[in-house]
Amino acid sequence: MNDFCRELGMTVPVVLAPMAGGPSTPQLAAAVSNAGGLGSLGVAYISPQNIADEIARVRALTQGRFAVNLFSPQGMEPLRGNVAAAEKFVAAYHQRLGLAPPKLPQKSHEDFDQQMEVLIRERVPVVSFTFGLLPEKTIAALKKQNLYIIGTATTVEEARLIEKNGADAVVAQGGEAGAHRGTFAVPFESALIGTMALVPQVVDAVKIPVIASGGIMDGRGIVAALALGASAVQMGTAFLATSEAGTSPAYRAALRQAREDQTTVTRAFSGRMARGISNEFIEKWNASGLTPLSYPWQNALTREMRRASGASDPGLLSLWAGQGVPMMREGPAAQLVHQLREEMGRAFAELGGSIQ
Repeated sequence: MNDFCRELGMTVPVVLAPMAGGPSTPQLAAAVSNAGGLGSLGVAYISPQNIADEIARVRALTQGRFAVNLFSPQGMEPLRGNVAAAEKFVAAYHQRLGLAPPKLPQKSHEDFDQQMEVLIRERVPVVSFTFGLLPEKTIAALKKQNLYIIGTATTVEEARLIEKNGADAVVAQGGEAGAHRGTFAVPFESALIGTMALVPQVVDAVKIPVIASGGIMDGRGIVAALALGASAVQMGTAFLATSEAGTSPAYRAALRQAREDQTTVTRAFSGRMARGISNEFIEKWNASGLTPLSYPWQNALTREMRRASGASDPGLLSLWAGQGVPMMREGPAAQLVHQLREEMGRAFAELGGSIQ
């Protein structure tokens, strides 16, 4: 294993993607850490008190290191867009679900500083972030506690900025990756660089460890990423159907049927570019000609609809998934991590090498 894995106590070079908003659970994070990877909690959407509770649940389930992920305040935009038109569009789906008419909440997201205070107070082993850079005061506070910091980049320049910002490692998020794009320094449309092209360029551009993300679903993909110079991979879609994931029934059903050509990058659900399985809401939003509210306001507007449709209506869910979704496997997360390690061994053997 390389220095990155040794420092974080990993025996398998797999970082669980945070997957905030449902799939992320303490049970999933702990299972991945216990199996030799680095489990992650995505807590950006929950209150500081709930974050503390989630961290406690992880610690009750594992002695291993784990990461807790927040969204950079740089990604939070002021309200822009036609609120009345957006509410009217979503209202039809609220009626279908038996919900009261939607109303944009006064508060679009949790307070970042209060959330971060919990991570620092709890001395979580690894703090990861996406959607931009962290404030200088936050980086200073994390480093004072010797917490490991991981940022997210979708271009070489963003990776350089992440390194300069003070991160200890960087996730190179390729265009194949599911869920929200971490882009912050260029237009989203300019940052859909494939993992195979992005990772080696980032490796050559920075001195900190690089974690490859996007389209990696099995041991072959991990070995390919390591060959490109990555120290580990980050995998999210691969874990969506595991037993411990909080993926809703309708979401799981849609994942089972998805093909590699069915994902799309959309702002319809949240106002921020994200990759997921195309469905009724995305298609009808696109046909409407409406412009989504800015992030995270569109996300706040559609939240109740998405929660209510999780049991039975995948057409109204944000079905975040990467282009490798047909390779997804079901079963316990630990079993998947063990399978990934075995597949790595076979891939190395076929290349004339061996896994150490």
